[in-house]
Amino acid sequence: MTRMQRDASGHRQKVLDELEAKLGYRFADRQLLDSALTHASVSDGRPKKTVSSDNERLEFLGDRVLGLLVAEALMQAFPQAAEGEMSQRLHGLVSRETCAAVAMSLGVGAAMRLAPGETKSGGRSNLTILGDACEALIAAVYLDGGFETARRIFGPLWQPHIRASHSRSHLNPKSHLQEWAAQKKLPSPKYEIVERSGPDHAPIFKVALTLEGYDPVVASGKSRQEAEKAAALSFIEHAGLN
Repeated sequence: MTRMQRDASGHRQKVLDELEAKLGYRFADRQLLDSALTHASVSDGRPKKTVSSDNERLEFLGDRVLGLLVAEALMQAFPQAAEGEMSQRLHGLVSRETCAAVAMSLGVGAAMRLAPGETKSGGRSNLTILGDACEALIAAVYLDGGFETARRIFGPLWQPHIRASHSRSHLNPKSHLQEWAAQKKLPSPKYEIVERSGPDHAPIFKVALTLEGYDPVVASGKSRQEAEKAAALSFIEHAGLN
């Protein structure tokens, strides 16, 4: 191993140590943590050594674990809520933007392993990449420490979002923004796809939201609808319309 490789390895271990400290959890299997933070772009164009060398499979599992964690928390937080209301809240709380917000609070972006091109294009702050990594991180904790450990670590991180989920702006941000604009006698918000990237089976849409008198807001998602919702929610939060 060259000195440069040793330095890179040492830096990587330091980054993982810092994330473990923020989580309040030390992994028995450090490879799970490293895989959760490895974007698929790292393996693009090269054969993968194993099927679990990036975070896509962990993301798949983490999505299901998160759904159970949040559903359980909602049952406790809103004992009188009907099933339809609970489903609406759940949808927002497991959304890409909420997962990305939790990832940002943990500093996940700095710990991600990305291809150079993905890094240059702003991958460390990309909502889709961060949201996926958050789900993969949940799966990594679940596999390493079990469901109780995942609940202990991620339950408190979701509590602020659960408390805020009564807000209509989080349940349906596009409708909330549309109604607010109408009350202010402003034109309707406009959504435009400014970029489509990724393979056909897993596209990423980047949408720009424009509203007269305000700076444009850009957000990404795995579908046009998801990207538009993320843009509306970002506008609402930056403008203080919650």
